[in-house]
Amino acid sequence: MGLFRGFIFLLVLYLLNESNTSFIKLNNNGYEDVIIAIDPGVPEDEKIIEQIKDMVTTASTYLFEATGKRFFFRNVSILIPETWKENPQYKRPKHENYKHADVIVAPPTLPGRDEPYTKQFTECEEKGEYIHFTPDFILGKKQKEYGPSGRLFVHEWAHLRWGVFDEYNEDQPFYSSESKKIEATRCSTGISGKNRVYSCQGGSCYTRQCRIDSTTKLYEKDCQFFPDKVQTEKASIMFMQSIDSVSEFCNEETHNREAPSLQNLKCNYRSTWEVISNSQDFKNTTPMVAAPPPPAFSLLRISQRFMCLVLDKSGSMSNYNRLNRMNQAAKYFLLQIVENGSWVGMVHFDSSASIKSELIQITNSSQRHKLVENLPTNANGGTSICSGIRTAFQVIGKQYSQLDGSEIVLLTDGEDSTTRSCMEEVKQSGAIIHFIALGESADPAVIEMSNVTGGSHYYASDVAQNNGLIDAFGALTSGNADSSQKSIQLESKGLQLSSDPWMNDTVIIDSTVGKDTFFLITWDKQPPSISLWDPSGSIIKNFTIDTVSKMAFLSIEETAKAGIWTYSLQAKANPETLTITVTSRAANSSVPPITVSAKMNKETNSFPSPMIVYAEVLQGYVPVLGANVTAFIESQSGKTEVLELLDNGAGADAFKNDGVYSRYFTKYTENGRYSLKVRAHGGNSATRSFRHPRNRAAYIPGWVVDGEIVANPPRPENDEETQPTLENFSRTASGGAFVVSQVPSSALPDVYPPSQITDLEATRDGDEITLTWTAPGDDFDVGKVQHYIIRISGNILDLRDNFDDALQVNTSSLLPNEANSKEIFAFTPGNISEENATHIFIAIKSVDKSNLTSKISNIAQVALFIPEAEPSYPSTTSSPSENYPNSTSSPSENNPNSTPQSGVDISILVLSVVATVVLFQVPPFVS
Repeated sequence: MGLFRGFIFLLVLYLLNESNTSFIKLNNNGYEDVIIAIDPGVPEDEKIIEQIKDMVTTASTYLFEATGKRFFFRNVSILIPETWKENPQYKRPKHENYKHADVIVAPPTLPGRDEPYTKQFTECEEKGEYIHFTPDFILGKKQKEYGPSGRLFVHEWAHLRWGVFDEYNEDQPFYSSESKKIEATRCSTGISGKNRVYSCQGGSCYTRQCRIDSTTKLYEKDCQFFPDKVQTEKASIMFMQSIDSVSEFCNEETHNREAPSLQNLKCNYRSTWEVISNSQDFKNTTPMVAAPPPPAFSLLRISQRFMCLVLDKSGSMSNYNRLNRMNQAAKYFLLQIVENGSWVGMVHFDSSASIKSELIQITNSSQRHKLVENLPTNANGGTSICSGIRTAFQVIGKQYSQLDGSEIVLLTDGEDSTTRSCMEEVKQSGAIIHFIALGESADPAVIEMSNVTGGSHYYASDVAQNNGLIDAFGALTSGNADSSQKSIQLESKGLQLSSDPWMNDTVIIDSTVGKDTFFLITWDKQPPSISLWDPSGSIIKNFTIDTVSKMAFLSIEETAKAGIWTYSLQAKANPETLTITVTSRAANSSVPPITVSAKMNKETNSFPSPMIVYAEVLQGYVPVLGANVTAFIESQSGKTEVLELLDNGAGADAFKNDGVYSRYFTKYTENGRYSLKVRAHGGNSATRSFRHPRNRAAYIPGWVVDGEIVANPPRPENDEETQPTLENFSRTASGGAFVVSQVPSSALPDVYPPSQITDLEATRDGDEITLTWTAPGDDFDVGKVQHYIIRISGNILDLRDNFDDALQVNTSSLLPNEANSKEIFAFTPGNISEENATHIFIAIKSVDKSNLTSKISNIAQVALFIPEAEPSYPSTTSSPSENYPNSTSSPSENNPNSTPQSGVDISILVLSVVATVVLFQVPPFVS
């Protein structure tokens, strides 16, 4: 039996590893099942559909040539909102829904902000979440600013599919090169152009040469790189694919390793083509000989939700109070979670199956209560999962002639050796299987069914106070419903009470929610005393008490008052287990509610590989910053690990202040399944971010045409990066299940080094250099490192490639702080050996108590002198009617002493390097 369970576990591990939120497949060089979803908030316009087709068709040819005839788009599904009128060309979706969309066409994140971007918050080589295009971009209204849509789609596709990053950096648009020039951050350096300031104010626009900033010793903030309109350079698509000649990705030969591009920072200075060539896509294909066929398109219109609950009532469901817990969660789903307008049926199964309710359309509470009356009341018999599924197909088929897009919610606590007998039937049905595993067993065939049909799978342990079963049902909102229709979980909490019978706390209902607010309380032995007060202090009564199901619930018909609600529960048994769950819906369909979503970076893992927890807090598509976000990771035996998630751009967190909160998870306690739940709370520091997405497409500032700057309008930006503080809010979300294997039964060895420092910064004040960075931990981002190794060099490539040979800074006085603290360290560099060095480059490694060493940090730099600016010339101004969006270049444009390309030679600006850098034999340390 133990051997059989081991085999089952490994199979589950494999099946989970096969699942992914995207359905994209690569078949004979062609990408299939790409989903482009039009958001319900987009007004109906059939031109959008035609422009999407044109964009993908053009992109397919460009992608094919850019990848050496390896990849193209074979078929694409376009999801059309239910609010758009019916059309004979529109079919009903199968597994396609917004949740699995690869490209989303939605209104801009903020008015006027039409920049395309890819939601990408994972590591290099890991797939992104989705691409975001606005309707105006799709309709071609932004081509002047972003270039042709087909080319830009390929740029964003490289983010999404292969996990590469941009070869520009808006935070560091210029750098000092080894050739002593200030260069624009780009790849390749063969892209030519001019660095100029272009500004419009008071009805006039002008260009002038860039001045050098006295602090950074690089070009001033408003300086921009204007590429030449006519180029011959072919790389790179990840810099500016809108240049006509650009048709390739930067490769090992053309890659610019000096530039502080995001690609270099995130991918260890590898070129984009090196990363793409290391992908499974690349490894599994060879170049084609013939040209590919044009993409095929399916037009799919969202329609009503059809679903059937398939509930296990076999004998094992009588163990651990499972039957009653299933009924509590199913009742919660039927009364509160499933959306109005949905069609819902019910099937019970043990060794056979029976129909308990045909499909009923939910329009009010009476239909919900009618379905609740059909929940199972006793458990006995064997387990026949296929009987339950086939019977559910009958229920749906009676009402709806096809199963395409219908959903089956299957809950079972056991395994069934006959489940594979209906596998092919399920695959061909077009139905979606959502699987909830209760207890330690999970039938691998059902997990496979869930994966291949695009369903979700959740795990709930037999530890009731963790509320896992209710959370799983609560997560089953429609994948195609507008956010204003979905139930949002505000609180999910449980306690096992013994000596202290009280469970007292508060829950926040903010103004973005409040409609259909629902309080649910469950117990194990006896009904508790329940007290609830609204924000004004009025006590709220009228809870419905269901002693059979051991639950009490309250539905607030009007919009609930915004503010802090207080509850007090007193257990009447000792010991007792109490839980509380609070949900609500958007108060106003025109105001997006604050939401939280959670995930692990992978669904299967083997020790000692670390995992990363991600939680994203948004209002609409706008990131919410400053929230307190906590992850609860529960093993199948009920042990819970609590992690504070951070949005600080350090450790596991890829980007600071992007609304994605992250943390490494390494404290594995056992082999098997784990479940994730996240709680987010917005207090006095929570704000909405107006900052642009970090991975937004490059805005074309203009072009150099015949030596003149022809400028586009300045990019619309917000003066403030954040909005005033948000009101308090609270949210919880389930992050699903994952599986871990090969965890030692003995104490875990120390195998985790400190995390890489990614935010090292350096400033100079006279002879002293001050460094700041976020402290890593003994194990990635937990604990405290033993010491730091800081080295400096006058050559960035030497420091990066030969860190251990570079000059070491004396850090004997530097005592490390706890992980995620701010570190500050000042030193005097003394002497470096590089002749004519213009900058000092600095990097750090961290070492833990087991002498495990981190990766080398990002490289910070300080200038050794203040270079002279280029000669100043009077600017020529012009009226907007003449030069907006075009502008007149200043006389300096034709000055023979100005530099025609992007770099300015620093070496001619050096008055006396020797005055700053003393060249002699250096000691092993500097202080």
